[in-house]
Amino acid sequence: MSHTSRQVRLASRPEGFPSAENFSIEEHPVRSPEDGEVLLRTLYLSLDPYMRGRMSEAKSYAAHLEIGDVMVGGTVSEVIKSRSADLEPGEIVVGHAGWQTYSVEAAADLRVIDPDDAPVTTALGVLGMPGFTAYSGLLSIGKPQEGETLAVAAATGPVGATVGQIAKLKGLRTIGIAGGPQKVEHLRELGFDAALDHRAGDLGDQIADAAPEGIDVYFENVGGPVWEAVMPHLNLFARVPVCGLAANYNSTGLPEGPDRSQELLQTVLNQSLTIRGFIQTEYQQTLFDDFLRDMGAWVREGRIAYREDITEGLDSAPETFIGMLSGKNFGKTLIKVAEDAR
Repeated sequence: MSHTSRQVRLASRPEGFPSAENFSIEEHPVRSPEDGEVLLRTLYLSLDPYMRGRMSEAKSYAAHLEIGDVMVGGTVSEVIKSRSADLEPGEIVVGHAGWQTYSVEAAADLRVIDPDDAPVTTALGVLGMPGFTAYSGLLSIGKPQEGETLAVAAATGPVGATVGQIAKLKGLRTIGIAGGPQKVEHLRELGFDAALDHRAGDLGDQIADAAPEGIDVYFENVGGPVWEAVMPHLNLFARVPVCGLAANYNSTGLPEGPDRSQELLQTVLNQSLTIRGFIQTEYQQTLFDDFLRDMGAWVREGRIAYREDITEGLDSAPETFIGMLSGKNFGKTLIKVAEDAR
């Protein structure tokens, strides 16, 4: 039986915020799997801010997409046909099939998940790349110590929310920064010691009130004005894991105003800061098994909570993605591509 895959492809490069015109929706036949490969039916697609960078030709940590390429993305899929001794039809796997309904992937690039252990969607969120980003960056670079103060921006997102909750488990005082009263209230529900609204216009004053003794760990997801508000409050020897700069993803040039790079370097020197960018894949070989063990237990025990924002239908992916970049999502952004037939 042949299959046709519905695909969302990059039609043009965005200038600033993406628009619907930057995407095309097409249908293409799917080839049969060869030895070591499997045919997959996509169940869920993860939408993440890093995808905006892949749409651009600007230098980044990953290769950019070419015009006409299928949009990249993590997926949970069902094995439909297998030419691999390691996978059988009906198994559920995590991979990177991208924005399409069917794909052929190498079995070696997939990880089997057990739907009885946790909802399969968590493999794209708290038990997947975002959760591992939080775990690896916080523990390896942030090096949290009991009694310290941690701040994190985009704190209701899948990375930020997990960072804050892990830090709380490690005995830190936690400050979450988010946009809008609803998200601020959710931070309180997650157990953050202080919940700040960066849209209120007085973020620097809010931070001063929430962290009178300063900040020891700042987990950077955003950059921009939030970083500028946090920087003066960083303590001596503070650690800053940098996993994203969402405030800059849609910029078409350098920010207006004075060049503050010397101020940054002076702060790094004066406060003996550690600022380190990272991509979670660098910790895949050394920490991923520990992550699955620890986070799996914390989720099962209810010590780590998570929120998912699920939209139906692959065709809704472009609009949902654009909304996510504007902060309209609330939790881990997912597209439900197909029903799980099991």
